[in-house]
Amino acid sequence: MTNRSRVAGAVGLVVAVLAAGRLLTMPEPAAPPPPPTAETAVTDLWPSASIVRSPGRLGDGRAYTPLFHLDPATSVGTALTGDGAHLRLIVRSGSAEREVLRRPAGDNPQFNGFATAGDDLVFMVSSNSDAAAATSVLYRASWRAGGASVLTADTGAVIFFNSQYDVVIIEGRVHWAAAGEGTQSTEVRSVPLGGGRVAVQSVDGAYALSAWPWLTSAGGSQGGSVELRNLVTGERRTVSGAANELVNCGPVWCRVMILGAAGQPARTDVMRPDGSDRKRMAAGTISSAVLDVALIDRFEVLAQTTSSGTGTLKLMLFDVSTGRSAVLATAVATVQARGSTVWWSTGSDEAVEWFALDLGKLT
Repeated sequence: MTNRSRVAGAVGLVVAVLAAGRLLTMPEPAAPPPPPTAETAVTDLWPSASIVRSPGRLGDGRAYTPLFHLDPATSVGTALTGDGAHLRLIVRSGSAEREVLRRPAGDNPQFNGFATAGDDLVFMVSSNSDAAAATSVLYRASWRAGGASVLTADTGAVIFFNSQYDVVIIEGRVHWAAAGEGTQSTEVRSVPLGGGRVAVQSVDGAYALSAWPWLTSAGGSQGGSVELRNLVTGERRTVSGAANELVNCGPVWCRVMILGAAGQPARTDVMRPDGSDRKRMAAGTISSAVLDVALIDRFEVLAQTTSSGTGTLKLMLFDVSTGRSAVLATAVATVQARGSTVWWSTGSDEAVEWFALDLGKLT
């Protein structure tokens, strides 16, 4: 594996997400409106919101960490065995728990790149017990029945960004990105969901997968640019970078962090990739909590640090379509999102609890 494959772990603190920003230059909006307040609760602004609450431990008492959600009540996550010798991948739905795979804990296995199609669940398992021989293997299982099997070990130097697009299933093929030779090339690899030979499409430049069939440039530096590249049509969309803006882009929305004179975050905006429809989203100590921009093309998850120690974050939802925002949770320790589901934890040790919300049902 290369350094590019170690970008993000399964559940990370919000502050780590900011390092994934890339640069974008667009003119500042004239006389931007004041940042929206967020003192209204999500359940007040969207009465249809239903937050699912789950204990932080399994029936056998072991701590459980959800890494992926099929829906707010059904998650895929990890927990040690009773003797601590193995790390298990488990599907949990309510009180039901089903083991999918286990790996020796001494190998420090990392589970990443979850994606589903129907009953099929695919995911990557990386082992770094020996850094010189570290590898990633792609598995396929039924999330309903368990029973994981190797789909391919021919994965290349897989790139994980802690994004919902790290691995995607499109028209019966599983796709992921790997670092090509050198630092400025990317391999878009794919394999049939039913198994078979791995196909490799080489692309000049450093990219990450975005909403299919788009790639987005990765690892931009100050004064650089962000490029969106369509794998099917070959279309490219490029926006030049400015010295005081850090940006993440997808094909529908971009997130722009404006830096102050001392390099500190001063404001965060959202806008279209062509620079239109720019809106102020947050200011000062409020910043984006997850890497992917505008979940389901509508919601940004924001976080504000309120204290030091565990449970320091106040989470908010910003509705890009309306400019409204509301408080999602307080005293939050960690937060993640994939697709339409956002989930977070509160408490520590024996008191950990998990919460999940389907953004697609907010009307």
